[in-house]
Amino acid sequence: MSSPGFVEPGFVEPAYGGRSLGDVLPAVATALGVDVGFHDTSLVLPPAQRYVIFLVDGLGHRLIEAHRDHAPYLHSLLAEPRNQHGLAGVPSTTATSLTSLGTALSPGQHGLVGFTSRVPGTEKLLNALFWDKQLVDPLEWQPNPSAFARLRSVGVGATVVSKSEFMESGLTLSGFRGADFLEGDKIGERIAAAVTASAESPSVTYVYDGDLDWTGHRYGVDSPQWRAQLSAVDGSVEQLRESLDPGVRLVVLADHGMIDCPPEARIDIDEHPELRSGVQLLGGEARFRHLYCSGRAVDDVLATWREFLGDRAEVLARDEAIERGWFGGVVPQVRPRLGDVVVAARGRTALISMTDFPYENMLVGFHGSLTAVEMEIPILVC
Repeated sequence: MSSPGFVEPGFVEPAYGGRSLGDVLPAVATALGVDVGFHDTSLVLPPAQRYVIFLVDGLGHRLIEAHRDHAPYLHSLLAEPRNQHGLAGVPSTTATSLTSLGTALSPGQHGLVGFTSRVPGTEKLLNALFWDKQLVDPLEWQPNPSAFARLRSVGVGATVVSKSEFMESGLTLSGFRGADFLEGDKIGERIAAAVTASAESPSVTYVYDGDLDWTGHRYGVDSPQWRAQLSAVDGSVEQLRESLDPGVRLVVLADHGMIDCPPEARIDIDEHPELRSGVQLLGGEARFRHLYCSGRAVDDVLATWREFLGDRAEVLARDEAIERGWFGGVVPQVRPRLGDVVVAARGRTALISMTDFPYENMLVGFHGSLTAVEMEIPILVC
């Protein structure tokens, strides 16, 4: 059995239009028997009139495989043939993934292209989790209607169940506006809210739980704290299934996996002046960096970072990453939000900056890149 930190060689490329997060609600719409003009997807879900989608932040497919003893219920679901793993988008990070789920769009379409990304025309970064609404209007940054709003337009009930602090966040407004919002600060409250919301038919209820991700960032996925939290998640999923009416389909998802990055695998960009040369603004996060370059420095930055990092990261110019399909189709207004150069870490490498992002060095678990541990997510129907 793979250990929690196992990383296989090579990257896992995204699969937009297949089993990606942006395909979940189009597949749900088909299962409900409604047509709102979503894109075609190869993801097939069983017919039902009521769906509950439970997204556990940081619950990677590989992590469930590696923790049978701590997640027996979730692990048992892996054995069902229909429950093949899905894939996160790029970068494999919460803001990008949740917005793909909520809008049924790829990152290059919805525009939340990382934990932090440049606000075009400025020297400022938008932090997509701790949104500054005075800097950026969420409805302008992400102008597309949410998939929930589109489902409501054809008579499907649409509800988001999450902590009260997220009700009016920029991320919620970007990806989930148009749905009713039910507060649930504790898991028991969220389960009760999901049961209530799913009584409506037809309906889609989305439930979010972020505690596993927080625990992984702080303690790592190879820690007793994380394993204890995973056991709690396993129990809450089973409790939710038992609490829901038998006619309700439950789908358990994640937005990404996670990997521990030990101190010896971390590179502090600020300790290497050549890595700062030509870089006007450093964005993204430790496992997936957006480099916004000054003047005509793109080629020099690209060459310098490639030479320095070698096989520790994949370093691509923006156009190369777009051509690889990392972000799906990229609309014109989103293009300048992407780094002139993007850097995806391999192995356990973390590209930190003690000047710009000092908190990152306090983390143990990370995500954002394209390794299987980070990219592969569960899509478990029960």
